[in-house]
Amino acid sequence: MKVYDDKHIKNIVFVGAHNSGKTTLAETMLFEAGLINRRGTVENKNTVADYHEIEQERGNSVFATPLHTEWRNYKINIIDTPGLDDFIGEIFSSIRVADTVVTVLNAQQGVEIGTEIIWNYIDRYNKPTLFVVNQIDHMNADFEKSFRDIKGLVGNNAIKIQYPLVIDGAQCIVDVLKMKLYKFGPEGGKPEKLPIPDDQKALADELHNELVEKAAENDEELLELFFEKGTLTEDEMRRGIKAGMLHHELFPVFCVSALQDMGSGRLMGFIDNVAPAAADLKPEQSVEGEEVLPKSDAPTTLFVFKTVHMPSVGKITFFKVKSGSLKANDKLVNSRNGEVETLNQLFIMDGKQRSPVNQLAVGDIGATLKLKFTETNDTLHHEDHKVTIKPIAYPQPRIKKAVSPVKQSEDEKLSEALRKIHSQDPTVVVEYSTELKQQLLGCQGELHLSTIEWALEHLFGVKAHFESPKIPYRETIRRSSAASYRHKKQSGGAGQFAEVHLKIEPWQEGMPEPDGFNIRGKEEVNLPWGGKLVFYNCIVGGVIDLRFLPSIKKGVLEVMESGPLTGSYIRDVRVMVYDGKMHTVDSNDISFKIAGAHAFKAAFMNAGPKLLEPIHELTVKVPEDMVGNVMTDLQSRRSLILGIDSTDNYQILKSATPEAELYGYSTNLRSLTQGKATFKSAFSSYEPVPENIQQTLVKEMEAV
Repeated sequence: MKVYDDKHIKNIVFVGAHNSGKTTLAETMLFEAGLINRRGTVENKNTVADYHEIEQERGNSVFATPLHTEWRNYKINIIDTPGLDDFIGEIFSSIRVADTVVTVLNAQQGVEIGTEIIWNYIDRYNKPTLFVVNQIDHMNADFEKSFRDIKGLVGNNAIKIQYPLVIDGAQCIVDVLKMKLYKFGPEGGKPEKLPIPDDQKALADELHNELVEKAAENDEELLELFFEKGTLTEDEMRRGIKAGMLHHELFPVFCVSALQDMGSGRLMGFIDNVAPAAADLKPEQSVEGEEVLPKSDAPTTLFVFKTVHMPSVGKITFFKVKSGSLKANDKLVNSRNGEVETLNQLFIMDGKQRSPVNQLAVGDIGATLKLKFTETNDTLHHEDHKVTIKPIAYPQPRIKKAVSPVKQSEDEKLSEALRKIHSQDPTVVVEYSTELKQQLLGCQGELHLSTIEWALEHLFGVKAHFESPKIPYRETIRRSSAASYRHKKQSGGAGQFAEVHLKIEPWQEGMPEPDGFNIRGKEEVNLPWGGKLVFYNCIVGGVIDLRFLPSIKKGVLEVMESGPLTGSYIRDVRVMVYDGKMHTVDSNDISFKIAGAHAFKAAFMNAGPKLLEPIHELTVKVPEDMVGNVMTDLQSRRSLILGIDSTDNYQILKSATPEAELYGYSTNLRSLTQGKATFKSAFSSYEPVPENIQQTLVKEMEAV
């Protein structure tokens, strides 16, 4: 395989809403370049990109798939991504290593909510971006609406390079950069290049002039040339368009029919000649504060953006060469753990097809097998030059499930499978909650969860049980209460004796010290689960030795770790130990710990015990015409609406919603809005549970 230099390698990522045609466009580009002999289709389950069994079974992309094509002495690395935001982790990592983002729109739908979600991430990274309006030959296609939608998304810097036209039943594309008409036959493929018809000349000239002005605005020299000549040559226009893309201030718009192979060759030509390469982008800043220069003579640095575990192959690690060059058998150091990795084999990946190569230049994307110590987001560097590429910041999980093996004997097998799934997709978060005594799995939505369940069973051979996780309630008190407890035990030798008198009160920040006590000591304990225990020594006359106070506190804390109402953590209580008795022989630490625990528990149950529940701040972005249904649903979930903002044709609802009511919300919201709404949630505070719900939860606990 030919080795391309950094100026002739273009890395693009296809993004867009579900069913916009990204996979079909990628397939067509590979076919046009002659890298495949026949085009597969999503319906026939034989595309290069969607090769995973689950993708073929479901008819949509689930994973980001690296591909490549070669067109007119350029190498174009393509990453085809899923269109559903449940798989946003795949999109995140792909955008990060791409040099140009190609946003694909369905001409029937225009900009969809999925497009908007992805645009927010593109905009955050300031990536050069072009738009492709696909399916222009569909009877319901509306290119002009799609273009207006694009301008609504990115502003007036969206600029038409092409627009579609039908002449005598033949699909055509007018190109206002080249000022030519491309006329396609019924089977698509190579078009006939014709002059622009007279009835389109005025419009084409107007769009061409607009393109010239936009190109000139991005380069001072070009602007001077434009003022001198009143126009620019095609090469000068390309230079200005490229500058505008690099500044994230110009967004070219193309049109294609990927399914009918119309316009993909011209798109590839533009990517070759105009779209920025890695060498054109601003150098990345490393964690250490250095610039990582995309130069071939710099020390070798790789950034790992994707990991795949394939049963028949093992672990495949995908990376981008950020600086230097890479040869097979090179040894590099992992900046995270200091381990040395030997890259014995290098590959260019096209779906599941591996093509061995001996070396990769700076800016290129490749893969290797069976690295032992390296995961997604890691940096591999030359031993003499440590550098760490800033890692990808993945979104937090939106839903959580408790997961356990159907067969208890497969607990270890499940853990290993989940570890590999997290390795492949860092948005899958697995943790064990000692509080809830459950293994929790966090992911982006119900569809995301279903693919994880599928992978566990079909790829790793373990069946798992998923259920709603327990809610991490908290317990506290509403009023003060006093209690005492005498612990006395005699069993042959030395006995056990302790008597503790204490009073408890609700604690809140800034409250005055307790009245009526001679305070001899005070300790504030910041509880690991939130809130405080404030512990006072109010003993007078030495009725209890100071050495036993820590044991009393330990007994109190043990009860606070498993509250009397539901077994939940207790928080925000202050305890005054003011009296008691001890025995010169039989009193010891364990006796006072037991007495302190029993006294605290008795006082707690008489202090108006109250259950608190976690409240999340929920933000929902929903189309205006669907806001009523979403608000009604939120209110049925005991939500308090905090505010409503408007943006374009969307409403932003903010609410305080109990965590217990968020179970299944992702699926329900998708159903209510046909997938056009999105949400995010974050823990906000603990608030009292309604009395009727508290009674139900306490009864459930008693029945266990």
